[in-house]
Amino acid sequence: MREAVKKATSIIVVIWVIYAIDTLLGLNLGNYGIVPRTTRGLLGILTAPFLHVNFFHILSNSIPIFVLSTATLYFYKKEAPSVFLKSIIIGGALVWVFARSANHIGISGLIYSLALFLIVTGFIKKDFKSILVSAGIIFMYGGLIWGVLPGRVSVSWEGHLFGAIAGGFIAYTTFKTNKK
Repeated sequence: MREAVKKATSIIVVIWVIYAIDTLLGLNLGNYGIVPRTTRGLLGILTAPFLHVNFFHILSNSIPIFVLSTATLYFYKKEAPSVFLKSIIIGGALVWVFARSANHIGISGLIYSLALFLIVTGFIKKDFKSILVSAGIIFMYGGLIWGVLPGRVSVSWEGHLFGAIAGGFIAYTTFKTNKK
């Protein structure tokens, strides 16, 4: 558990350091988000999760990314690196292809991806540990479902939706083929 907490904490530290540097130096790194169907926006697939528009944005993402990263890193240690990388790339690519024309930034796409990965894994594996983790995530973060619906224009519901789709897909392709 200690190793999972340490790695999850490092994710939090990275996003906060980037936010602090951006804010203190006025770099406007938020311009490097995913801008759908633009060449410039392709880079955002990799950079967007680490960029946040303001203090409230990064603060509201910090606890969920910590909890969900810790759970993924602890319960699915072997699969975790692949899950994180695929979540960022698949979710980001889907945003780039299908989202409305806007600048999409923030780690919430990864949050949604990890949540659905953990939930779907419980349904696929059907062992006690996976079901317990799945139920815990549903209990703690079941309200995330509303974030995949269009709402406030300043919120990338598309990032949430495509992150969730990516997480479910990753769980299915990771564990369904191994179940035979």
